[in-house]
Amino acid sequence: MRNWILTASTIALVATACQAQRGERLSRECRREVVELCGMDRGKMRECLQSKSGNLSEKCSGEIMERVQSRLGNDKRTANPTNDRQYIALGGVEHAYGSDALQKLDFYKAKTNAARAPLLIFVHGGGWKRGDKRNATGTDKVTHYTGLGYHMASINYRLVPAATVEQQGADVSAAIAYLLKNAEKFGIDRNRVVLMGHSAGAHLSALVGSDPQYLRGAGLKLDDLSGVIPIDGAAYDVPAQMSEGAKIMSDTYVQAFGTDPSRQKALSPYWHAQSPNAPAFLILHVDRADGKRQSEALADALRKGGSKVQLNAFEGKGMQGHAEINRKLGDLTYPATPVVDAWLKGVFGR
Repeated sequence: MRNWILTASTIALVATACQAQRGERLSRECRREVVELCGMDRGKMRECLQSKSGNLSEKCSGEIMERVQSRLGNDKRTANPTNDRQYIALGGVEHAYGSDALQKLDFYKAKTNAARAPLLIFVHGGGWKRGDKRNATGTDKVTHYTGLGYHMASINYRLVPAATVEQQGADVSAAIAYLLKNAEKFGIDRNRVVLMGHSAGAHLSALVGSDPQYLRGAGLKLDDLSGVIPIDGAAYDVPAQMSEGAKIMSDTYVQAFGTDPSRQKALSPYWHAQSPNAPAFLILHVDRADGKRQSEALADALRKGGSKVQLNAFEGKGMQGHAEINRKLGDLTYPATPVVDAWLKGVFGR
């Protein structure tokens, strides 16, 4: 999912959605929530939503997210030259791991004199249909983890509907394979590799870390990963999420996973949690009903399958919390950062 809540342009879109033409407007119930929280003045509404959007119901937050994303469009990549310059300034170097325009990754070298360093690979979110390796990573991650002596890579993958979720899993695996094939050139310790993803990226990371066919298709095995960190995902058990989750997201899930229950299960990390899996999982979630429910269920299933699992919950309501855990991870004042640091230290042995 995009970090839309704290950006002025998207707050403006939310305010507009309250007053747009029928068909583009928020539902009556959600408009009432926004007006009760922030009033009718559009200028004040924008400022109010920036600071108080966490007080909206999860249903309304999800509806706002869908409207904002719809207006932003389903483009393959959200162009942001300023953001691109920012990541280049951080030392990011782009590499192609496939022939498609989206089969690319940014590599950030560890700030270390060691010949080989551990590798952290990040998979962005965006409802499987949008997002980008730069606009969804969060600069704090890059600065923090390279500062700890870890290489970091942030990957793009082909997007729905031009590609399938199965192909997205293959892209994530192909990106990992590319990095490990070039481990000597990049100075990567291929025995210390962790896959991390947020939202839809959390689902894809957990899928690649639990269903061996994806890494196998790229010439790798599950134990080529040291661990997986899924961050606030809500589609680990796709059939359950499509039945129990917020209805505002139903079109997104149908577009990604279809209506065939057997395919939905095949794309669910929960249904692959029996051994074998990646060696270790750190599952993080905020105070979001479906994220909490799905994270707990995945952790339980993985433990029953014999996997080593750590589950941590953090404050943060609804979609605002969902965005913040991604945006703020790497900030030492954010509670999830020391938890991830300690877990990585244990997995990487340093």
